[in-house]
Amino acid sequence: MATLTVWKFDSSDGAAEAEQALLQLQKQELIKVLDAAVAAWPQDAKKPKTKQLHNLTGAGALSGTFWGMLFGLIFFMPLLGAAVGAAAGALGGKMADVGIDDDFIDSVKSQVTPGTSALFLLSQDAVVERVKAAFPGGHAQLIQSNLDSEQEAKLREVFAD
Repeated sequence: MATLTVWKFDSSDGAAEAEQALLQLQKQELIKVLDAAVAAWPQDAKKPKTKQLHNLTGAGALSGTFWGMLFGLIFFMPLLGAAVGAAAGALGGKMADVGIDDDFIDSVKSQVTPGTSALFLLSQDAVVERVKAAFPGGHAQLIQSNLDSEQEAKLREVFAD
């Protein structure tokens, strides 16, 4: 079963460093990274910079649409117009069907602030203690949302290419 997790770091480059550490752990078979994305928010920036891990392919990888809409709901919603906001609201309802609800979005939004970064990770088979220990400086805060198989299937259906 896949798990969607969000890891917050106290620096704007911590999430990118953690992403590289996870890819090394995957080579050691300590985690299976299905997909990942990073939101880095430099202290002096108005909004975070986002990046999807592009070197993953196959059934595990989520679409760029998924990451873009999730980041839009979390970081950019106040900037959207009414028509786009209504469409995003409908999408938000679909995301709630797959375990990403308003509480999840609000929690991430309140914790990822200027000067921090976040790693959004879809993974399975993680040796959690080894994963956390591999993160840069060991400073990471985990917000976790487990997806059951039905929620995972709905997620893939909604965001299929």
